[in-house]
Formats: sequence, C-alpha cells, structure tokens
Amino acid sequence: MSEKLTEYRQARAPLPDHNLVWPLYGAGLENLGRDDKPIEAPLPKIGPNQLLVRHDACGICFSDIKVIKLGQDHPRVYRDMKTNPVVLGHEVAMTVVQVGENLRDRYQVGDRFIIQADIYVGGVGYAYGYEIEGGFSWYGLIDERVLNGDEGNYLLPIQMDKGYAESALTEPWACVIAAYRLEYRTSLKPGGITWIIGASPDDPRPYTLSAGFDEQSHPAKLLLSRTPRALADELKIRAGALGVEVVEVDDISQPPVEQVDDIVLLGADPDAIEIASPRLANFGVFAIVADQPMPRKVQIDIGRVHYNRWVYVGGTTPDIARAYSDQPVRAEMKAGGRAWMVGAAGPMGRMHVQRAVQAAVGPSLLVCTDVSQHRLDDLYNTFGAEAQAKGIRFVCLNPTTPEGREALAAFQQQGFDDIVVLAPVAALIADCANYLTPGGVMNVFAGVARGVMVEVDASDFYLKGARYIGQSGSTIFDLRTMLEQGESGVLSRNRTVAAIGSLSAFKDGLRAVQDAVFPGKVVIFPHIKDMPLTPLKDLKDTLPTVYALLKDGHEWTVEAEEEFLNIMLP
Repeated sequence: MSEKLTEYRQARAPLPDHNLVWPLYGAGLENLGRDDKPIEAPLPKIGPNQLLVRHDACGICFSDIKVIKLGQDHPRVYRDMKTNPVVLGHEVAMTVVQVGENLRDRYQVGDRFIIQADIYVGGVGYAYGYEIEGGFSWYGLIDERVLNGDEGNYLLPIQMDKGYAESALTEPWACVIAAYRLEYRTSLKPGGITWIIGASPDDPRPYTLSAGFDEQSHPAKLLLSRTPRALADELKIRAGALGVEVVEVDDISQPPVEQVDDIVLLGADPDAIEIASPRLANFGVFAIVADQPMPRKVQIDIGRVHYNRWVYVGGTTPDIARAYSDQPVRAEMKAGGRAWMVGAAGPMGRMHVQRAVQAAVGPSLLVCTDVSQHRLDDLYNTFGAEAQAKGIRFVCLNPTTPEGREALAAFQQQGFDDIVVLAPVAALIADCANYLTPGGVMNVFAGVARGVMVEVDASDFYLKGARYIGQSGSTIFDLRTMLEQGESGVLSRNRTVAAIGSLSAFKDGLRAVQDAVFPGKVVIFPHIKDMPLTPLKDLKDTLPTVYALLKDGHEWTVEAEEEFLNIMLP
C-alpha cells in the first residue's frame, strides 16, 4: 500500500478549508447543484458531542431518483428545500476525521463506519441523505441523533481491510436480505382492534375462534358487523369475561375507528374487502374464511402491502384461528422450489439473483425476466454458469419479444412457488399473480406507491394459500447481519459495482440510474481527482492497471480499489 493511500486510510492529511456538496433545491435535476456542478460550502464545525466524517464512497440508489422527482413533496423531506436544500446519499462508507471533545474516549480519527440511514429520535425520522446531509459531499456531520437515537447508535464499525465501495453497498444489500426475513402474526393482535365482518346474522356455518381470544391473548376491542348470531353470542360472552369492549357496526363503510389491526371476513364478499381494507393499520392482517370462490376479482392496495406490511391470509375451515395458523406467511424462498424474478437485471434485481444463486439451498428453477436485453445478457453471463454448477436451472427471458412471451407462458401451468417483483408496475404485479402455485408467495420488493391498486383473485388467499408480502427499507439489525455476511464472504458486495466516478460525475450517475443504463450499481468516490462516470469494462482503456485487478475482467475487488485510489487520490 502506498504512503498516499496509507495516509488517506488513517485520515492523517490536513483538512481543506471548505466542503464540496451537491445540494438539491427542489424537484428536478435542474435544481441539483449550481451550473451542473457541486458547490463549495463551509467545512462543518463540530461541537463537543459530534463527529466530522469523510465520505469515502457512496452508491446511487433509485430512492435518490424519487427525491429528485418529488422534491418538496417527498414524504421524508420536512423542510423548505429552497432555503435548506437536501444533500442526498445514504449508501455511504465514511471515516472519522475529527472527534468532539466529549466523544474522544469512544472514537478516534481513522475509525471507519457505515450508517443505518433510517434514523429515529423520539419516533421522528431524520434519515441520512434526507433530513441529515448525506454522502454526496466531501464531509458530513454526525450528531447525537445518529449516536444516541431510538435504536441506540446508528453507526456500525467496519473492518479496516475492507473496501470502501463494498462497505457502502452494505445498505442496499441489507434491504435485499430484509425481504426474506419478514415475519407476520399467526393470530389476532394482542391488545389490538379486531373487526369481524359476516355475510349475514343468519349464516348457519359453524364459525368458531379456537385461539387468540382467551386469557393468554386477546384484542382490546372487538367490532362486529353482520356476524353470525352463534359466533357473535359466543364472542360477547368471552369479551365480557376478558374485559374486551364490543362495538356493533351496522355500516361497514363507517366503522367507529380509523385503523384496525385485524379484519376477519366470513364469506366470499369482494365488496366487503374493498370497503374494509383501507382501515387496516400498519402490519395489519386481513383474514378471509370462505369455501367458495369470489364472484369477481378484487382491488387491493398493493402499495400498502409494500410500505405498510399488510398481508391477506385465509382458510376454508370455519375456525377463524386456522386462517392465520394453518399456513403461516413464508418470506424465505422455498428450498428446491420454482422462482421467478421480475425485473431481475437491474441493480437490486441482480442482488436478489445473486442471493438466490449463492443460497445454501436455493431454488431448483430460477427464471429471470427483464425488458432490457443488454442487462439481461449481462445477468446471464454473470450468474448462469454459477447457477448451473449448483444444479439450478437458470433461465433469462425478455417478455417483450415473441420468444420470451412464449417461453414464459410455458411456465404458467406449473407455476412458481416464489415470485419477486422488482418493477413497480401495477399491471405487471396483477399478471404475476396468475403464475403463483398453491402456497406460493409473491414478494413485492419494488417501491409501489401507496394507493396503487391491483386487481387480484382474492379466492387464492383461502383456496390456494397464496400470499402477497412486501417491505420497504431495512432495520439496523438487517444492516448488521448483512455487514457480517459481507465481511465474512457469504455474499460479495463488490459483484454489484457496475460503474464508478468522482463527485463531479454524480449528476451523470443519477441520469444513468434513471435511464437504466448499467446492470449494477453506480458508486461515487467523493475524494478522488476528477473522473467521468466510467463502466468497469472501460477501465481497460482508461486505467489498465486497475482493470487488470478486476475479477474475471468485470468484478470490482479490494485490490482493484487500492490501485484505483493509488492513482486517483490527489
């Protein structure tokens, strides 16, 4: 390692007298920076309980594009961007360069960290790269919100011998592994609000509730609408003994509460699903108990499945508890199953594919579809041989071609156990549902906006045991888990890097992400000399000694990064 790189790693060089920052003043790329350039700003001055950090590498996320598109209307932006602009960048690796006097027993110059971007203090969000200035700048300020938030310290230390790019990409990887770690309730929420909607008080079916409404566990409030008399009478007796409030609701369009934790529908009533579903609370469960198909398809808010973790479950027996427990919601892919990645060739899709291929016991069939042929070809070239060596049938299809459509249709009869949706298109999600096998799971990973409705056959929830799940972001536990997997070599984060550049290339990087130019991630190195956005394959001509250290001529490595920094650091 050169003296220059050693000095950089140890953060021994004198600090400049200013910061270089890409401020976003409102919606649109025209409001990013000044004259298509970052601006000079004062170097932040630290207080006694603060750290000054150097941003070493920062990945561009499609979430950054959403902020640029929405500007002031983005739900994580709480301030006037014109006077107090946002500095994006939450996929970031950082090094401490100054330590406040009250923190010197805990931190020292040269310490390296990544950050859990979803920072909460007193339940209020202060996300890094949104409310707190992020990684597309030379330096940033870490204050007590980060060091002592609701979940403790949001900084996670990284091993000193790991690369900057791979460390920065721990954050998007954490979102991927979080998608397969989701957990859902298998009974009514204790202390919550349960709403039971029947077809008619005269319904003769012998409904019962064998668990979740007893001394050990029960809701705090019970709403009853058109509930069969025998079940209603039984539940009222139990409620009286347990101190549970019971409310009769005659009009299901006007319940006396805004949000409900559990909605139980007795019977195949699509109108009731559409009327009642909007009342589900975060992590709400809608359980359908019926033995006949729905008379029509149902509109459900797939955005709420993704962002609010709603889930629809069901069963055919008259015991309501079994609609929850007979087939618990599965998040992990079925071992040896049939899987379909929709929109698989983009940066996040490639991570899902890599995880499936590298799993100890992965699917037996992995179908990957994408409308970008060049990215799809790159995906096959990257993972095809590896998948096949592990006994996975690996198929890449472009559904916009006649051949792709024909090949995909051939899979429909047998269907898929797992469908991971990586493209936020409502019509596509509705079509994918037709390919689920009994007991199949559709994981809506793509960031579909709240309020986006998808027409589905809700009979699948109780007749086939199909489940739709989704999530947004990751927790600090997910980030810590992914950091351990990355640093131990279980999952290579460097395989995700597709193009690199200096801080001046940030706007071009955003355009590339927006236009789906590269198959993998764009990583910006804020402190290198000026460098245009460059795909790794082009390093063969521009930086041949760096290219020579890539794995197989296309995969970023720690050795390539060291050579890169030796050349490109000022």
